[in-house]
Amino acid sequence: MAHLGNCILATQPRDTSEGLQLNFQQPPRVPPAHQNISDTMTVLPKLATGLDVNVRFTGVSDFEYTPECIVFDLLNIPLYHGWLVDPQSPEQVQAVGKLSYNQLVEKIITCKQSSDSSLVSEGLVAEQFLESTASQLTFHGLCELTARAREGELGVFFRNNHFSTMIKHKGHLYLLVTDQGFLQEEGVVWESLHSVDGDSCFCDTEFHLSHAPGKDGATAGPPEHRLQQRQVDQDFMVALSLQQDPASVLSDLELARQLQQEEYQQHHPHPHPTPPQPAQASGRAAGERRQRPRPDLDCALL
Repeated sequence: MAHLGNCILATQPRDTSEGLQLNFQQPPRVPPAHQNISDTMTVLPKLATGLDVNVRFTGVSDFEYTPECIVFDLLNIPLYHGWLVDPQSPEQVQAVGKLSYNQLVEKIITCKQSSDSSLVSEGLVAEQFLESTASQLTFHGLCELTARAREGELGVFFRNNHFSTMIKHKGHLYLLVTDQGFLQEEGVVWESLHSVDGDSCFCDTEFHLSHAPGKDGATAGPPEHRLQQRQVDQDFMVALSLQQDPASVLSDLELARQLQQEEYQQHHPHPHPTPPQPAQASGRAAGERRQRPRPDLDCALL
């Protein structure tokens, strides 16, 4: 925070004629530059616990003007969100309008208590919009966000009361991974932002697709660890094939059992070759095993 304070002080114009105009929704009265610096220094300590921003549903850069927004403006850091109303839904557009989130919540409460049926209906439409977009990212918002962000631009993405570092690389959006669980995963640096349902993939510092956490470390580990990781990869591929092609359940189950038997034989080699088993009279093929797959494989298949 001390470093940010020094950066903000460095932006203060030496000549007052230069001015430093803010443009966050063009508030009715824009304070002078020196007042912006003072307000920002007051806001900086809040960075330790979080800032108060209030989105508007009309654009990816639209926020209600608050002193907290001055921090981003003075540092020339774009602040984005993706919680937009779909223009193809005229009822939602009319119900939400140009209101901010806080204003919309107040409108919903007022409309639901009204005796006017049209206001009650409009309040229900607005409430349904908030409930259906609880992830605070809509498909229209994601499209607008991708189009608005500039190539190679570093910005801040606000969603679900969290701020994430965002960059656009080769036309795709990525968020910087800061979760504590990935602290030791050097190959996990960026997370793609290409869907509204949380379906994403991890990339390294060069934006190359990264393997699952722990996989890179397994390749450099002992042979037993590599063998275990190979089995996990095989189990995952079997589960993925089951998900993509339900009709191949039986054949994939047999493949899983065969992989399990191969692993068992590698860990427990027979001292003598096993004599061939006679063909069985039942409908099951000769030599077919009835052993149960590993519990973790069962979970993967489910």
